[in-house]
Amino acid sequence: MENFYLVLVVVLFALAISDLIVGVSNDAVNFLNSAIGSKAAPKWVIFLMASLGILVGATFSNGMMEVARKGIFHPDQFYFAEIMVIFLAVMITDIILLDMFNTFGMPTSTTVSIVFELLGAAVAVSIVKIKTAGGSVVAELYHYINSEKALAIISGILLSVFVAFTVGAIVMYFTRLLFSFEYGKNLKYFGSSFGGLAITAITYFMLIKGIKGSSFASYALESGETIQEWAKHNTLTVLLISFAAWTVIIQLLRWIFKIDILKVIVLVGTFALAMAFAGNDLVNFIGVPVAGFKSFQAWVASGVSPEAFSMEKLAGKSSTPIYMLLLSGLIMVVTLIFSKKAQAVTKTEINLSRQSEGMERFGSSMIARLMVRSSLNFNKSLSRSMPTTLRESVSRRFTPISLGPVNHPETPAFDKIRASVNLVTASILIAIATSLKLPLSTTYVTFMVAMGTSLSDRAWDRESAVYRISGVFAVIGGWFLTAIIAFTVSGVVALLISVGGKFLIFVFVAIAILMVVRTQFLFKKRNAKANEEEEEAFEEKDGAEKVMQKCKKHCVNAIISTNKVFSVGIESFLQENRTDLKESIALKDALNSKSKKIKSKIFDTLSKIEDHVDTGHFYVQVVDYQREIAHSLNFLIQPLFEHLDNHHKPFSEAQASELSELVNKLDEFYNQCLHVVKENKFDGIDELVAKRDAIIEYLKKTEKNQIKRIKSKNVNTRNSVLFFNINSETKNLLMHSINLIKAHRDFVTYTVENGK
Repeated sequence: MENFYLVLVVVLFALAISDLIVGVSNDAVNFLNSAIGSKAAPKWVIFLMASLGILVGATFSNGMMEVARKGIFHPDQFYFAEIMVIFLAVMITDIILLDMFNTFGMPTSTTVSIVFELLGAAVAVSIVKIKTAGGSVVAELYHYINSEKALAIISGILLSVFVAFTVGAIVMYFTRLLFSFEYGKNLKYFGSSFGGLAITAITYFMLIKGIKGSSFASYALESGETIQEWAKHNTLTVLLISFAAWTVIIQLLRWIFKIDILKVIVLVGTFALAMAFAGNDLVNFIGVPVAGFKSFQAWVASGVSPEAFSMEKLAGKSSTPIYMLLLSGLIMVVTLIFSKKAQAVTKTEINLSRQSEGMERFGSSMIARLMVRSSLNFNKSLSRSMPTTLRESVSRRFTPISLGPVNHPETPAFDKIRASVNLVTASILIAIATSLKLPLSTTYVTFMVAMGTSLSDRAWDRESAVYRISGVFAVIGGWFLTAIIAFTVSGVVALLISVGGKFLIFVFVAIAILMVVRTQFLFKKRNAKANEEEEEAFEEKDGAEKVMQKCKKHCVNAIISTNKVFSVGIESFLQENRTDLKESIALKDALNSKSKKIKSKIFDTLSKIEDHVDTGHFYVQVVDYQREIAHSLNFLIQPLFEHLDNHHKPFSEAQASELSELVNKLDEFYNQCLHVVKENKFDGIDELVAKRDAIIEYLKKTEKNQIKRIKSKNVNTRNSVLFFNINSETKNLLMHSINLIKAHRDFVTYTVENGK
């Protein structure tokens, strides 16, 4: 039996390593987004500062480990065998949940997930325990669950959302009022003091407040005081010395080496926030396995049956070996540097907080539109009540300046003033919570601080506000979903293991592995698609030849996709093959989505291609005709699927024969279109036009045949409407395809002439 539970402890630590990897991939956004978004330093410097912060912060986690052991449930009410079921259910659920969010690039809270997983698993095991004893769940559940502490943790997490957003918005407003967007002049006078104050605040909360409960807080000094006691008694001295020292150091660096003050603040802030992250969130990844290991040690020493050994020892004080904390920190550092999923999550937050306009990831929603409308009306009322001079003066402080070309990879998403406020504010809030041993969500805090500073910085203007607010609500909605999924899945897993037997543990571990592997393939597929789109996008460095190649690729892809969608759609409809018709719909949706993205980037593209009016005009036409082709395919294929999906009567043999011949004619037409575009044989367009006209004549003939069938009452109304729709949309498809090729010809012609 001892060997079996030893295996379970090993499984717990194996799951912990996986959890560290998927957890850091999610939480890296918390301390990287400000430095990366502001381009404060090369990435290797940012990663170095973050890595050092993680390693130092890992040693601050010891006090937080108590949350996993006794923060959610009363351990003395459970036996060793039951505790192991709870811990395994938590770790399995956590890996699946976090990996799913990482795959879709959505930041979620590792703290919320671990709290609700512990709660769900503990409730499930408690219910089984109570029912087995013949008791009442309603009357006895409170004996097992630490409801007071759990509610305090949950309310603290939810409150942190409001507090972080509000504090971030207020601090950013007054900071921008002091420095404005053209902060160079004011930075000469206030920069050193601002930097000294910022780093002093970090020093205070990270070294004075954060030291409480750390692994070295109880070390005794020569005076007999512990480090924690010394820090408490000398707080004011440390603050004054820190402020004076940092102010002088920053000013000297500026005078002697011309160092950018804000860059120093951002890098120190990145270190501090990474440190706070490791101090607060390491418990989310290794707290449960460490508690499981401690439980195993206590059980082995007792010699009692696992079903009879009470886990009351978990309610006492405990410490985690420093080597475990540092090893966990090293795993987090390696993941931070190499994880592509971490980069995907970071992009989501930077996209929502960037200063410039561009492609918005999220659509608009009714609540976002309502909030923007209400805010605009309130702002108008407030402006009317303010003196004109004051209003204009404040407005000038918040007038943004260009940070570089829009959507250029080297253009910062926001300036270093905002990055500094993000980091310092979030660090302070997280450090306060860590010192109070409240496991608030670092993701919630950093995300909401970033959103609050974006609001104050007027990054959410009338062009982007509804989309950014919708994005924020989408992320927050994901947070609530995290809690629901974590509680439910962890509870179900714990319940099934408790009822079905211990062998189900290994079944669920296998399921977790399979799901992680599956999401990894899904992520790679999404990543490859995004890379392909980036390669096809126009860049400023592209010469005339490169521009023509990319435009040609767009047209070639549109022609190939159109032919495939049309042929697969019609043939599968005639064969009543629902699976293939669904494939045609998926191809149609992909073409529609791609053409929509290309059109949404038209402003950015036109600003990058050669500055010639006719060249830009013909490119716009190329994009427009691609969209029209996508629309025609949608109006053609969707009714076919609905007809088949509703099990209506198939077309007659005569109709099927006509449509099959039409497929052959269009296949021949699009093959020739492909030849014209690929080889730039634009003198063959006249022949293409002739083929198009011949197909249209054929369509007229099939329409007449359909009218004859109607007259002889061989077809019904639904059949006729669908048949005429196919003919109509096919004509539109042919017209737009020819126009696309002509527009591409003109684009190439004028690009060549302009490039000479």
